[in-house]
Amino acid sequence: MDTADAAKKTVRVTIFNQSYTLSTSGDPLDMERLAMEVDDLMSSIARRAGNLDSTRTAVLACLHLTDRLRSVEAELEQLRESINHRTRDFADLLDEVLSPSHS
Repeated sequence: MDTADAAKKTVRVTIFNQSYTLSTSGDPLDMERLAMEVDDLMSSIARRAGNLDSTRTAVLACLHLTDRLRSVEAELEQLRESINHRTRDFADLLDEVLSPSHS
């Protein structure tokens, strides 16, 4: 048995009235929380959209999560660009202060 497999724990969750047994190498409570978030999202979509089957509800939930992921990725990229810009600015200032002609 692989050591990674040995470290995995199983957790039973319910999402949209369906039970799943999942394996996780992390904290099982984290997996339970994720499952609850997905269940809440799917239930919310089903309430708002009306008479949808579970597959359509799951697809809409995936689209919603993908949109959120894309927004977070764009925000992360903006933060990286801002950090890179500030790093260059600080490096330029240090170069200016430490240059021999400035002494």
